[in-house]
Amino acid sequence: MPPAVQATSWLVADLDSGDVLGGCGPHEYGTPASVQKLLLAATVLPTLDPRQVVTLTAGDLDIEPGSSAVGFAEGGRYRIETLWLGLLLKSGNEAANALARLGGGPDGLPGGLQAMNAHARHLGALQTHAVTPSGLDGPGQFTSAYDLALIARACFADATFRRYDTTREVTIPAQPALGEKAFPIENDNQLLYRYPGALGGKTGYTDLARHTYVGAAERGGRRLVVTLLGAEVVDKRGWEQGAALLDWGFGVPRGAAVGRLVNPGELTAGPSATAVPPPPLAAAGGPGRLDPPGHPWSRPLVAVSLAAVVAGLAGLLFALRHRPHDGRRRR
Repeated sequence: MPPAVQATSWLVADLDSGDVLGGCGPHEYGTPASVQKLLLAATVLPTLDPRQVVTLTAGDLDIEPGSSAVGFAEGGRYRIETLWLGLLLKSGNEAANALARLGGGPDGLPGGLQAMNAHARHLGALQTHAVTPSGLDGPGQFTSAYDLALIARACFADATFRRYDTTREVTIPAQPALGEKAFPIENDNQLLYRYPGALGGKTGYTDLARHTYVGAAERGGRRLVVTLLGAEVVDKRGWEQGAALLDWGFGVPRGAAVGRLVNPGELTAGPSATAVPPPPLAAAGGPGRLDPPGHPWSRPLVAVSLAAVVAGLAGLLFALRHRPHDGRRRR
């Protein structure tokens, strides 16, 4: 039985086989916060030259005061690789804006967002819609624990992403023309420091989303990923709840899957897919299947305990109650 966690939804899956080992409300709609940056990375990282030097604009630095930032300077010239490191180590919202703008080509940041949403559909993440590249809250922005696993799987398949995401410390170069000195930044993901075999991941938080987390680790030749949405910190932080679920997942026998992650392109081979509306709950006494229409799961992802069922229903109520509102503190 999986450990109790204070999250409205979660999922544990095998990164290589795509087997889903367990989940709670994996298709419940939630708000991503900064784990949204993984979709940005999956979409844009392969398209940009990491050696290219770019200039940050006032628009890139137009983020909510007090929200997560690296400390890049307006007018500063940085390698794209440095922007990625700032995005993944310190969850820099200004880095997200810049990378989405650059990845959007002539259309700039809106083009980057359009590319993110198109790539989400390609990955099969039909319950995901990005409104901001950073994960700062915006009307109509949503995802699910299942979709985050699809996105994370795409990220961890990229060797460059893995290298960036496991970097523990880097120095942001000085900007002499602007009077800005060099300064170091460290990776915020504590899983890297405290969990043997950690492969990386991403943290997130806003008042609306609460704590969100994606983490991956390797043990005994298996690579697992965990995703959490709507987590509260009671006795464990988000990464610690993720670590507990990873421990449980590594104890699940190989092949003991309750579902699977679809492969990129599997759901978009026919007519163009679009984000789907929230799925209905199963009939009373049913298995708790929450499959959105159009998703060919190999079999239902069922709640693994009574506590999981209760938590999943709480997640649905949370999403419905909070969807029209906009958070104020954001990461």
